[in-house]
Amino acid sequence: MFSDRNPGDFYLFDSQTKKADLVISRREWIDIDAMAEQRPVTIAARDGTTLHGYLTVPRGREGRLPMIVHPHGGPFGVQDVWGFDDDVQMLAAAGYAVLQVNFRGSSGYGKAFRAAGAREWGGRMQDDLTDATRWAIAQGHADPARICIYGASYGGYAALMGVAKEPDLYACAAGYVGVYDLPTMYSHGDIQRSTSGETYLREWLGAPEAVAAVSPARLAGRIRAPVFLAAGGEDERAPPQHTEMMEKALRRANVPVEALYYATEGHGFYREEHRREYYARLLAFFARHLGGQAATTGAAPADAKK
Repeated sequence: MFSDRNPGDFYLFDSQTKKADLVISRREWIDIDAMAEQRPVTIAARDGTTLHGYLTVPRGREGRLPMIVHPHGGPFGVQDVWGFDDDVQMLAAAGYAVLQVNFRGSSGYGKAFRAAGAREWGGRMQDDLTDATRWAIAQGHADPARICIYGASYGGYAALMGVAKEPDLYACAAGYVGVYDLPTMYSHGDIQRSTSGETYLREWLGAPEAVAAVSPARLAGRIRAPVFLAAGGEDERAPPQHTEMMEKALRRANVPVEALYYATEGHGFYREEHRREYYARLLAFFARHLGGQAATTGAAPADAKK
């Protein structure tokens, strides 16, 4: 069994005695009582579309808190669900409210809702995140001066597009293994190498000339909030060229930017020492701009490129 505060326990059920005995916990070192509750929320988008998501608030805290908007990756065929989420619990433990939104295009709400995200990168999908953020402010959950947006893969795109499209809404942005120059998806990465991938790009992303206008790497001049970027050199889904282009564009625009690269990682960091440094750097970044808690870590791995 599992919950939003418990990553999972395994029980052995005796059909004769009708009793269940605990066999093992997935992560027995986690104090379940100290974990934050993930609350389902319903939000109305600007065009009346009903959006669902989750608001996680640090245990024992209420009111206008520093908040991190955390869009999921994908974006299609993926959704945020009720359950234990490592990143969300980490951020809540550091003192942040965390808002997850199943923007249009997400799975789990029928074909029409999923199709409503087609060719809406930087459009209605992004507006859904904006509307949800403003909802959290209006409901008194978020301090409007202390909101960041952070995600991975498509979520990284949405984070950088968020600070480009709504420069007054977010205090900072963090993108992890993200895509930032959408026309580059037609020439780099594993999606464009197959016929089905080409169809996906054409029907779900949009034509290269159209998506150039909603590419954060080409909109750096609109961004004022500080940015943290992280990428893996072996990433085939979101090749590091995206992050390199984004970083260079931000530096040209004199936007404060930090970047972390690991040559031997792919679409996500999996070596323990890399994950430790990544999350320590991420929490330190949020602490500087939102005022939450930072993490402590040892020396940086020798193969980290900054």
